[in-house]
Amino acid sequence: GTPTSRGYYTGKTKIIRGIGDFKKLERGDVLVIPYSDVGWIPLFAKAGAMIAESGGMLSHSSIIAREYGIPAVVSVNGALQLSDDLTVSIDGYKGEVYIHG
Repeated sequence: GTPTSRGYYTGKTKIIRGIGDFKKLERGDVLVIPYSDVGWIPLFAKAGAMIAESGGMLSHSSIIAREYGIPAVVSVNGALQLSDDLTVSIDGYKGEVYIHG
């Protein structure tokens, strides 16, 4: 992926495909999203890190992740294929996501 907000984080994934999934996210979870817009900002206040399938350095999700100071990696092909509660580590410097088995 593309690193867009620096830092390292390890936590459990929560796949958020749309507004109906918002309630699944708990404080410290790794937010996994297709993209974001202004309505998704409350999620970033709870997330420990963010992975997005689309986006770039100036995408909405990247900017908001930087504002909240959470590590972020975008343009991660297949991110939404991950499952909930999977332990992953995010490297917001290299743009890498590590899945722990």
